[in-house]
Amino acid sequence: FMKKLKIDRLVIYPYAHLSVKLAPPSKAIEILKKIGEEAERRGIEIHRAPFGWNKRLIIAVKGHPLAEQLRSYGAEVKVEEEVPRALLAEEKIKSYWYILTPEGKMISVNEYDFRGRRGLELLTRYEIAKSRAVLEQPPHVALMKKLKIADYEPASDPGNMRWLAKGRLIKSLLEQFVTQKVVEYGGIEVETPIMYDMSHPSLEKYLHRFPARQYVIPSDRKKYFLRFAACFGQFLIAKDMQLSYRHLPFWLYELTRYSFRREKSGELAGLRRLRAFTMPDAHAFCKDLEQAKSEMKRRLKLCIEVMEGVGLTRDDLEMAIRFTRDFYEENKDFIFELVKEFGKPVLAEMWDERFFYFVLKWELNFIDAQEKAAALSTDQIDVENAKHYGITYVDEDGSEKYPIILHCSPSGAIERVIYALLEKAYMKIQRGEKPMLPTWLSPTQVRIIPVSGKYLSDCIELMEYLEKNKIRVDVDDREESVEKRIMEAETEWIPYIIVFGRKEKESGSLSVRIRADGKVIKMNIEELVKRIGEEVRDKPFKPLPLPKLLSRRPIFS
Repeated sequence: FMKKLKIDRLVIYPYAHLSVKLAPPSKAIEILKKIGEEAERRGIEIHRAPFGWNKRLIIAVKGHPLAEQLRSYGAEVKVEEEVPRALLAEEKIKSYWYILTPEGKMISVNEYDFRGRRGLELLTRYEIAKSRAVLEQPPHVALMKKLKIADYEPASDPGNMRWLAKGRLIKSLLEQFVTQKVVEYGGIEVETPIMYDMSHPSLEKYLHRFPARQYVIPSDRKKYFLRFAACFGQFLIAKDMQLSYRHLPFWLYELTRYSFRREKSGELAGLRRLRAFTMPDAHAFCKDLEQAKSEMKRRLKLCIEVMEGVGLTRDDLEMAIRFTRDFYEENKDFIFELVKEFGKPVLAEMWDERFFYFVLKWELNFIDAQEKAAALSTDQIDVENAKHYGITYVDEDGSEKYPIILHCSPSGAIERVIYALLEKAYMKIQRGEKPMLPTWLSPTQVRIIPVSGKYLSDCIELMEYLEKNKIRVDVDDREESVEKRIMEAETEWIPYIIVFGRKEKESGSLSVRIRADGKVIKMNIEELVKRIGEEVRDKPFKPLPLPKLLSRRPIFS
């Protein structure tokens, strides 16, 4: 294999995630030594490294797509993974691929001219290939570590992250923003359990209709699964409600912290694909298909507003719509209304048969620096689960009927939103531009740097004034050069930097370094407050969760 790659250097180190049953350290050391001896005998240059060495280095791990897949065979115990039937169906499904245009045209992907539509072309290739294997570390991983947002947690299952103070702040603000938008649109917030009985009749059916692998937990001679969405809890609540046609459309909403999906090890990638994630989940219960279609158009507007609010425009996103052939033939006008609302050509996947509980789903996808697509906002038309769960409403004539259910995540997983923002920032770096987060998501919005210690009290007064105006601000009071402190503020992507000295004290005018355009502008404190206020208008605010003076701030590694 190394000859094929034309390389003659080899790093040998223990990698625990390739096995579910680890050997004792003594045995591992013995085997690693034998591997090294055999490699040296063949003239290969050997380097040895301890367990976990690559967690603190930014490296590109290149290998075969199956490199992290594992199958264990043994005589003692037969272990079988419970795979939902929907996943098996997804692997066998025959898809027909088209491009739908806002002008109402349906064009085969083989005939469509992708010139000027690079993102759509990449999405099309990615979806048709259906390969989710990760061959090298995505660029956002280095950025999330550098900015002290999040990191891998070696003591947990892969795909579970630790969130540091700045990352928890960003994540919390996004959670609040999405929830705020859903409530404005009529969502009623609830909270439901994270695990459910696998033998529950309604849940058992749904498990096999949803294409996702589950974590299974035994308890009291029963098997429970960790939820992969809020559907279960919300549907069980709806089943016990008394609903009339007058109540519809009716929304239930939960921001799940957490949802769990047992993704394949070889598909896990930073914040893009996790096993534990935070998912805003809004279900609308609709009287009939016509009401469901009307509500879906309204929810698409919500999702676009959410995406634009977090800093992702239509230029950053590509839409995909998936439906059965029968649904398309009967609802063409509706489908093209969705395309027109998005305002760009979209990828369409058509199936001859319905394998899942939905007849149509769409998602807004972000294409990252590795040309991989990740779904963010999504919505589905569910025609099965009301009946499976016994969810009914009383119609005008007094009869009981089953509602149509819409499944919407206005943002997709919150972690994936942060991934998209970091990947977008990385692509700006590649173009020679300064990366930054939206001001409302920046942990420190203003950094004040006193020229010397005698101006510290003035800087603290400025800080307190800005804090009263709901601006996150800190003071770099460390005994470092002004140049070094400015440079470090730049590496933290801080939107506004103020250097304060004699001129600023005497004039009352501040020299503000603005990251967005690279300019240094003179303004007074009120003008700065007004400018930042306009940037963060209508967004949630939380105070800085760290000591305000940098000399007192602990360093996260």
